[in-house]
Amino acid sequence: MKKRSGNFNKVYAMQLATIFIGFIIFGFSENIKGPAIPRIQLDFMLNEAQLGTLLSLNALGYLIACSFTAYLTKIWGIKRVTIIAFAAMAVSGIFIFFSQHYSLFSASYFLMYIGNGMLEIGLAILGARIFVKNTGTMMNLSHGFYGLSSTVAPLIATGLMEVTINGYTLDWRGMYLIMLLLSVIPIVFALFSTFPGDDIEHEDRVPLKRMLKDPVLWLMVLVLTFGVVSELAVGGWLVNFLEKAYGWSTVSASGMLSAFFLCFALARLLLGPLTDKIGFTLSLIVFSGLSAACTFAAIFGGENVAFLFAAAGIGIAMIYPTVMAFIARRYPKGSDTAITFTVTLMGVGSVIGNYLIGGVIEVTKGIFGADTHIGLFRGLQAGYGVIGLCAALSSVAGIILYTYLFKRKEVI
Repeated sequence: MKKRSGNFNKVYAMQLATIFIGFIIFGFSENIKGPAIPRIQLDFMLNEAQLGTLLSLNALGYLIACSFTAYLTKIWGIKRVTIIAFAAMAVSGIFIFFSQHYSLFSASYFLMYIGNGMLEIGLAILGARIFVKNTGTMMNLSHGFYGLSSTVAPLIATGLMEVTINGYTLDWRGMYLIMLLLSVIPIVFALFSTFPGDDIEHEDRVPLKRMLKDPVLWLMVLVLTFGVVSELAVGGWLVNFLEKAYGWSTVSASGMLSAFFLCFALARLLLGPLTDKIGFTLSLIVFSGLSAACTFAAIFGGENVAFLFAAAGIGIAMIYPTVMAFIARRYPKGSDTAITFTVTLMGVGSVIGNYLIGGVIEVTKGIFGADTHIGLFRGLQAGYGVIGLCAALSSVAGIILYTYLFKRKEVI
């Protein structure tokens, strides 16, 4: 009995290491782009609309990966798929390092987002299978590691870009190489671990066709899409906003982005038990509403209340893991399918969201004066306002979801 318990603890420890370190790597890959984007924009001479298009195309790669990862999981198992996801990210770092032309860079960046998309689904499925008790707490805890790495990612990226080795400055290419090669670490843990759920018979799984008839699934798509678009857009646009709107240095702007992710990480690490206590549905309404309020206050309150950009991370941090916990609880035998469906449609929202932000900035600049500071300032305000609007819409969708579930006495 002790031997079996020891083996179980060892396997569980390896599973946790794969998930936790996986989220750390995921956070790095997603959020080192903040300080790098102004340099990438300068090197390839991109305007804001082109930058938004680049981020949207890469979000499309993320979307494509989400659409086929569940299928690969059924064929190869979650272990192989997770390893492939990490490997794709490591390889993309090598290609980014050697990208001197925009075409190779965009293709390499696209590959990185393919890896990100596969990892997104893979880690979500692993969490749904492993965290069967205290689901909300454990989901938020694991995603908290994403927040922790996201907190230090902008500062590490800024520091690495200034490092000089034998007269060669790493800049953004070398920084991406080093950070993405860290993906090799969780591959080692995954290789020596086993994961549950791959042995579930196909006929025991809840089919997607039945799920599509459930309005709750569609409302969860809306909550997740608006919430995650708001979350991910901060990593791509906050540094850009602070540098161009307020004239902050890259170090100061990256520091604010790190503060955002510190609030983000602490919320997930500390507030997870609260979601189990007050319920997943109510948590989605409260936290997304809090994020929207902080974002709008920061935009229109001026530079003196810029700290509210960071405070917005407290609310938006809770959306994704709470939705995953909700899905795991409502669809215990169909979590793979439900997660894939919701995250894939979320990817569509990410494509539209980044493109919309860049487009709104350009249009507003044109209205107030494309070549003037006030035009740029108003454009950045309007573009960042889309981020706050998405958080608000996530809260509205949560209210509709709560009303629907309350009438049927199915509130989770």
